[in-house]
Amino acid sequence: MKNILKAILIPAVLGFTACNPLQLDEVLDPNNPSLASVETNATKEQVQFLLTGLEASHRSYVTNISQAWNGFGRETWYLNASDPRFQTDWLGQAGRVPDRSYFGFGSTGGGSWAAPYQAIKQADVLISSSNGSTLLVDAEKKAVSGFAKMIQGYQFMIPANFVYENGIRIDVKDPLKPGKFVKYEEALNHIKSVLDQADQDLAAAGSGAFPLKLTPGFAAFNTIPNLRKVSKAILARLNAYRKDWQGILTALDGSFMEMGGNLNAGPSHPYSGPPDAFNPLFYLPNAAVNTIIVVHPSMIDDATPGDLRVSRKFFKRNTPVVVTTDATPLSAQYQDARWTTNTTPIPFIRNEELILLKAEAHANLGQTTEAVNAINVIRNAAAIGNYTGATTKDALINEILYQRRYSLWAEPWGHRWIDARRYNKLNEIPTSYDKGTIFKQFPHPQSEVNWDIYVGG
Repeated sequence: MKNILKAILIPAVLGFTACNPLQLDEVLDPNNPSLASVETNATKEQVQFLLTGLEASHRSYVTNISQAWNGFGRETWYLNASDPRFQTDWLGQAGRVPDRSYFGFGSTGGGSWAAPYQAIKQADVLISSSNGSTLLVDAEKKAVSGFAKMIQGYQFMIPANFVYENGIRIDVKDPLKPGKFVKYEEALNHIKSVLDQADQDLAAAGSGAFPLKLTPGFAAFNTIPNLRKVSKAILARLNAYRKDWQGILTALDGSFMEMGGNLNAGPSHPYSGPPDAFNPLFYLPNAAVNTIIVVHPSMIDDATPGDLRVSRKFFKRNTPVVVTTDATPLSAQYQDARWTTNTTPIPFIRNEELILLKAEAHANLGQTTEAVNAINVIRNAAAIGNYTGATTKDALINEILYQRRYSLWAEPWGHRWIDARRYNKLNEIPTSYDKGTIFKQFPHPQSEVNWDIYVGG
């Protein structure tokens, strides 16, 4: 945990500090600026660097989760001919099961564990730096703190859903003295408190523009009221995991959800190319490659005829991608069609998901008419017509999960894997094409166990 939490992104924030342009802050190690240099009397520019660093950390999970979690739910396969473990291990072929040094996650858990905790710690540093600055007024400090806590709430959900019943650490402010693991339910309640604090801080920041510069991913949400709407949207997702159905509806009331609005509206992770990164999910159509994320064949099998989501999201290749593993050959005809270029931004929560959360909450509360109305917004946008099935709770939930499967396909979250687990339907995820296993959860990374044994006591 020490190594995970100390590996935070802190840009070069040391600068000229006095009238003498040659007088520099004392730096004991010029390659690793100390936290003290930004936690006390930070300039506004230094706080800005930390904020931008947090946004960079906020997207560090995308590649790992998109390749792995979406495969766990058989939304996609990540085919990699140069290393068959991406198929055999991640798909649970030939009896393979997750261990503490599981391939693709390593001893630190990679993008499913280490990266989220790095972002969480980065947010702590940002809050400390902002609060310790004499150059920011109180409202600006509240705005920065609210934004940072909103990101923390989002990031905490990643390791929580990765290890599930095994629990996560929620007390990680001191990297040398991390708290003990807490159960999934307690972790979710903690995340709610973090998001509640985020909303309170943002509310105390006023109603104007956010005081620092955010990346283009927040271009439509760079005011305090709109950031509160994003925070409430994240809370709505969390409340679904908490089974707080009324809490979902309350959060949605304060979010950017709009029943008649653009389904793609929402914040995103931006990519602009060097010196920034490229969109890690972009692959050239029909590229002659055998390392690529492909559409799981069951998504084609189970699609409703005429569903626009299929034509918009799935690109049929001229030739299939085929990779042979120790267990069975894997062949896929379709690849991801969502990204037009290698700098297309990747949304991390959208209006379409919020409408489906509304439908789910109403269905669980027995509010059939409202649930069907929300379902029909999604179905009509996909050109498959109004819902005409049964209106029992179970029937509506099945319909909502089906619509979530296509509406939220392969988003960087592993929605289907988590959804199937939430409703005890993991056994409904098909494995006939790969002869694999559906995992329920993962163990703590080996580094966490080592920390408790050798350091934490």
